[in-house]
Order: sequence, then C-alpha cells, then structure tokens
Amino acid sequence: MIYIMDMSMTVIWLAILVALVVIELLTMGLTTIWFAGGALIATIAALFGAPLVLQIILFLVVSALLLYFTRPVAVKYFNKDRVRTNAESLVGRQAIVISEIDNLQGIGQVNVGGMEWSARTRVDGVKLPVGTVTTILAINGVKLIVEERKEV
Repeated sequence: MIYIMDMSMTVIWLAILVALVVIELLTMGLTTIWFAGGALIATIAALFGAPLVLQIILFLVVSALLLYFTRPVAVKYFNKDRVRTNAESLVGRQAIVISEIDNLQGIGQVNVGGMEWSARTRVDGVKLPVGTVTTILAINGVKLIVEERKEV
C-alpha cells in the first residue's frame, strides 16, 4: 500500500513537471521553468520514497533557489539580442526641431524619420529654435524628450 502511495506522488509530481514545462513552452516568458526544476527534484525524491513533507520542502527550496540565482542571468542572456520596436527605437536618434521647443509654453515639435513628434527638452527653461539638431533621450507619453546635439 505504501508503494502505491509513493508511486502516486511520483506521478503527481511528474504531471506538475510536465504542466509547468508546457506552460513555459507556450509563454516563453521565463516564468514557470524555475518551478519545473523544483518539481523535477520533488519527482526524484518521490521515486526514492521521501516523505511528502520533504518532497514539498524540496520543491519550494529548489524553485526559490533557481528563481533567485539563475533568473537574472537567464533574463539578461535571453533579452540581449532583443530588437527595440516602435517608439522605443527612437531613443538615441537625431531629430530636427521644426517648431520652437519651449517647455514653459508647452510647445515644440521635431521631425525624426519623416515623422513629426511633439517634443520637450529635458530641462525647463531651455528653448531650442527651429533647425536645431537634437538627440532623443526618452519618450514621455506621446512626447519626445530631447536635448541639443553636442558637436564632437
């Protein structure tokens, strides 16, 4: 009877492991893979007849350790070649002022890549006249945050 109990826990842990791996494969978000590692260790513990409490503790501890120590490295590795898309790809590019930028009056536009954008300077009180070449520092809502390009 104890053997059936142990085998049923092995099957349960194995089902949890498979479910977590399938979820990870579907989402590719590095969210459940850490818990799948914990489930793998719990499955092995169940195969060797470890008590249920020990299996659960192993699952929690191994999952937490994997999450804490390997997630930052994995996220950095998997996101290193991520291509910036849409508006975030504008950061770092040059733009030309087509309408004077004055934060205090709340006015200003730049042209970047043939598109017109509302723009503001990073520092209040700095006005940028028409024709000024700027560098895009950030995006705040629908406005580009720019500064005058420094000549090298």
